[in-house]
Order: sequence, then structure tokens, then C-alpha cells
Amino acid sequence: MKKAATIIFRSFILILLGIAIGLYLADSPRRVFPFSTSKVSKVLQLVHRNYVDSVNVDSIEGVTVNNLLQSLDPHSLYLPPQQAQSINERLDGGFEGIGIEYQLLRDTLVITQVYERGPAQLAGINTGDRVININNKKFSGTHLTSSTVNKVFQGVKDSEIALLILKPADQSIKTYHVKRGHVDLSSLDAAYMTAPATGYIKISKFAATTDADFRRAFKKLKAEGMQRLVLDLRGNGGGYLNSATALASEFLDKGKLIVYTQGIHEQRADYFATDSGLFKHGKLAVLIDEYSASASEILAGALQDFDRAVIVGRRSFGKGLVQQQFPFSDGSAINLTVARYYTPSGRSIQKSYKGGIESYHNELAERMQKGELFSEQNYTADSAFKKAAVYHTSNGRKVFSGGGIMPDLFVPADTTGNTMLIQELNNQQLFNAFVIDKMQSTLNSFNTDDSFVKDYAMSDSQFDDFIVYASKTLKEMDSNEVKISKDNIKQILKAFAARYKWGDTAYFQVMNTNDPALKKAITAIY
Repeated sequence: MKKAATIIFRSFILILLGIAIGLYLADSPRRVFPFSTSKVSKVLQLVHRNYVDSVNVDSIEGVTVNNLLQSLDPHSLYLPPQQAQSINERLDGGFEGIGIEYQLLRDTLVITQVYERGPAQLAGINTGDRVININNKKFSGTHLTSSTVNKVFQGVKDSEIALLILKPADQSIKTYHVKRGHVDLSSLDAAYMTAPATGYIKISKFAATTDADFRRAFKKLKAEGMQRLVLDLRGNGGGYLNSATALASEFLDKGKLIVYTQGIHEQRADYFATDSGLFKHGKLAVLIDEYSASASEILAGALQDFDRAVIVGRRSFGKGLVQQQFPFSDGSAINLTVARYYTPSGRSIQKSYKGGIESYHNELAERMQKGELFSEQNYTADSAFKKAAVYHTSNGRKVFSGGGIMPDLFVPADTTGNTMLIQELNNQQLFNAFVIDKMQSTLNSFNTDDSFVKDYAMSDSQFDDFIVYASKTLKEMDSNEVKISKDNIKQILKAFAARYKWGDTAYFQVMNTNDPALKKAITAIY
């Protein structure tokens, strides 16, 4: 069970936490081991036994370990138990729960998504349902928080939870007995036909299920007449190395070197394409941006080195380090960098971290300040790659090391209408709240997602209604920002409405309308 979190804008801190997923050696053993009797552990024991005040030794221990790791490189991290579990669930392709997303609205839990084939769906629970009581105890109106909700819904596999639910359609109340179980998490956000004979697939992470997710989507689109493909890796912060190489094998001829890894304690390991790929010769475009990292860069770099795809967007994050996870017996873990990876041409795309952790984490902000994200004139190899070595693709084109993947076709970041107001509206979950409260009749008038995406347009009066609705939560809204953001707000509301009723693919169909990067990618492969 996870709280809905459709992100419109990503703060640098949140993105860097996402990139902590990094690049994992998925097939390496996870060996649980106790803390050693080093000086660090002895100091902690002394603090625990002799310090003048009471202290949380576990917390100090985590901070101490993390500070040590961060002195090595930005991606070696200490993970507290809950964070380690969350990352592993994301990458392993599922979690134990009932399979819903929700929003807390007026101190009531409203179900906003029901995961396909999860326990909640199998029990008959639907989007829009309100949870009133849980296990015969009052739930709605008890000052709910995300923390209290998680505690109630978490439990061991096959344990039962009784939900008293209000059905909004007819105001009926019914009790559902749901057994907690495995819930699949797809790494694929969307798959649809975006133009004649052209498919679009968006992948959010490289998890254990990514290649299987891709193959199912690909076969469906192929049956609909797909001959060309746009693969969207924007915002994809990485995942398992083997998942990236498996997906690369879908596009590259057998025997092509996809990537190799090497470290002082890790011998060189080469990863080659297999012969089982579904799309080895069709026209292909790959979308990347400054938040595409790690496994995303492995795939984009391999396809670029072999001139197999046209890379469209902005320079990727620049993470060329490989982590292995070492768990502790208390559920915490460390992600330790054990190797670097190199694209087929031999380039490392890891950007420099010699300036320290703070400088490393501020690098994306520096790109913005110097105009790299917004102007092709400020987007040159000389500015992006400091003293970078030059490499060449199969066709002899220049590519560079030491700062991410430079796209073949640049698309500036869209700044028009992307205001702080929209970020605040999203942070307060007001888009989803308005859909739940005010757009049900509109949604019910459309039978399919295709008809909604094609035919629905939010009117000015509906926009005004939303601003009035939002002003009850956001007491101060800049009138100029409201005016500038109007078209974007309309589009985002439509996208949230589409997701609420039809799911993620419908959301991205709306959000991709008039997307300049997608348009450029489609044009490039026609």
C-alpha cells in the first residue's frame, strides 16, 4: 500500500534521493552481517553505557556510518530499515499489502488507485471508495496521517483486514474482508500509440520485472501496428544493472557489448546482447533528461555508441558508479560503490565529485544557472564536459566522457507556466482533491479513456472553480502566476482526472499532448 505521489515538479533533494536507487548488481548475494568490533562500534558502546544523557545509539550509529560512506563518494549510502525495504520493494517488483493508493481528504481515506490483480481489486474495492472503519474501529475522522495509515495497513502476508467502505456512487456501505498479499509493481508507466505506426513506452525504473513489462507492452503495441518506437527514460533514476542490459538486448544485435564494469576489487565484467530481442532493427528514439541516471544512462549510452537510436532531450545526470547492497541484521543496509561502468566505446559518464558532496548535489542547479537547460547556445560539449576525453560511435560521431550522456537532439526545459504555484498545488494534492470532489459527473460522461483524452477540454469556468477551490487551502495565490499557469493547470487537472478513472497510461497521454521532446523524437524517426 502506497500513498499516491504523481510528481509534476521534482526538487533537487527528492531527485537525488531517488537516484540513491542507483545501479545495483542484482545477482550479487546479500550477505547479512553484524556490526564489527571496530573503534566506531566501541565508541558507540561507550556512549551507550557512560554518556551523561540518554541518546538514541541506533540513530547516531546510522549517521556515523553514512558520514563515513559519503566521504568516499556521493552514492555510497547508509539506508535505515524502512528506506532499505522501500528501495528493495521498488526494484524487486512488488510488496506485501492490499494494493491501493489513497488520498486523505477531510480526514477520510479516499482510494485513488487500485492495483491490478492485487488483493483489494480481487475483493471488489474500487477507485473512489471511502474507508470509514477498519477492523470494527472508527477510522475516518480520527486525525489521520500517512504514518497512522501505514501502520494500520501494514501486516504479514495472508493476515486479514476488514474495511467498512462507503461507495460514492450510491452512498451504500459495505464491509470487505481483504487478505494482505503480494502486490505487483510495474516499472512501466505508460504504453500507447502516440502517432501513426509509432509506439510510446515510458519506463520509470529498472526493476527485476522491467524486461517482462516491456515485452508485454511491446507485443500489444506491435499488434496495433507499431513500426517505430519512442522509449521515454526521462526521470528514470536507475535500478538493476541486469535489467538495463536485458532491455538493451531488445534493441542490439547478438554479441554487441552493452557495458562493462570494473573496480579495484571487481574484475572487469562484460555484458553482451543476447539473440532474444524484439526490436533489433526498427527505428528508435530515446528520451532523456537531467534526471535520467545510472541504468538509464547505460541503455542510452549503448544505443548511442552503436548509432542504434537517436537520443533526444537534455544531458543526463552523469552517474557511472555501481553499488552493491550489504544488509545488516536489523533491516538497515549500506549501498557501497564497488565498480565503475563504461559504455561500449569505453567512456565513463560519471561526473566529477572531487568538489565534495554539496558541490556534487548542486551540479544540476548550476546547469540551470548557466542556462544549459534552456538554450542550445549554452549547451555545448565544452561547457558540459570539462576536459573530457573524446570517443566515437560506430559511425564516427564524437561522444564524450565524464558528465552524462549528451543527446543527439537538444530540447530545452519548458519554463512557460511552470510556476511555484503549480508546485504548491501539487504538494497540497489539490489537483487530485478537485478531481475527487468536483469532476465525477464529467468523468462519468465518457465511456473510454481515448474519448476523454481526445474530446474533453476544461472550460474557463471550471478553471475558475478550481482556483476558488484551491484558495481555501492556499490562502495566498499570486494573480500573475495564476494567469501564467492557466493552460498548464488545465492540462494537469485533465491528466489527474484521466489517471483517477483510467490509470497511468491515460495520465501520460494527456501530459504528453504538445510535449516538444516527444514531438521532436517522433519527427526524428519518421
